[in-house]
Amino acid sequence: MNQRDVDAALVARVQRGDKRAFDLLVLKYQRKIMRLLSRMIRDPGDIEDVTQEAFIKAYRALPQFRGDSAFYTWLYRIAINTARNWQAANNRRPVTSSIIETGEGETFDEIDNLTDISTPESVLASRQIAETVNAAMQSLPEDLRTAILLREIEGMSYEDIAESMGCPIGTVRSRIFRAREAIASQLKPVLGDDHDPDRRW
Repeated sequence: MNQRDVDAALVARVQRGDKRAFDLLVLKYQRKIMRLLSRMIRDPGDIEDVTQEAFIKAYRALPQFRGDSAFYTWLYRIAINTARNWQAANNRRPVTSSIIETGEGETFDEIDNLTDISTPESVLASRQIAETVNAAMQSLPEDLRTAILLREIEGMSYEDIAESMGCPIGTVRSRIFRAREAIASQLKPVLGDDHDPDRRW
C-alpha cells in the first residue's frame, strides 16, 4: 500500500465520521505544512495559527474531497491559499530568509559544494550565495516563488505542484524555469566567470 492509498483510506474513515483518522493525517502532515508556510510567513506563532486554520479548512472540506488528486497535494493547495489570504488580510509579504540557513537547501548545488570546505573564504562565499539566493527568491513574483519552493524545497513533482497550485503542468514548468533563470542571473556576479553556465544553481 503506497502513501496515496494510505491517505485515501484515512480520508474515507474521516468521511465516515472517524475523527481519529483525521488526527493521523494531521500528525503525518503538520510538520510539512508548517515547513511550507515558514517560507511564506515569518512569525512562528503566525505559522502555527495559519497551519491550524489550513487543517480546519481541510477538515471541513473533506466531505467534498473525491480523491481526484492526492490528499497531500489537495492539502498543500489549501495551505497555500490560506497563507495567501492571511498575507492579504495582514498586508504582509512572503519571506524566504530561512531557505538556506535552515540547512534544507540541499537542492542548491553551489551550497552542496561549499559545505565540505571550512575555510573562512568558503564560509564567506557560502553566506554570500545564500544571501543572494534568498534576496532573489524574495524578489520573485509570488507564483514563481511558490512554484520553485514546492519543487526545490518540498521536492514535489511537476504534476503535484500543478495540482497544488491549480494550474496546468506547462505553467508550472514555465514558472520554475523563469524562477531559476532569475535566480541564476542574480548569482552570476557572486559565482564569477568560472561557474559552469550549464548549471543554474
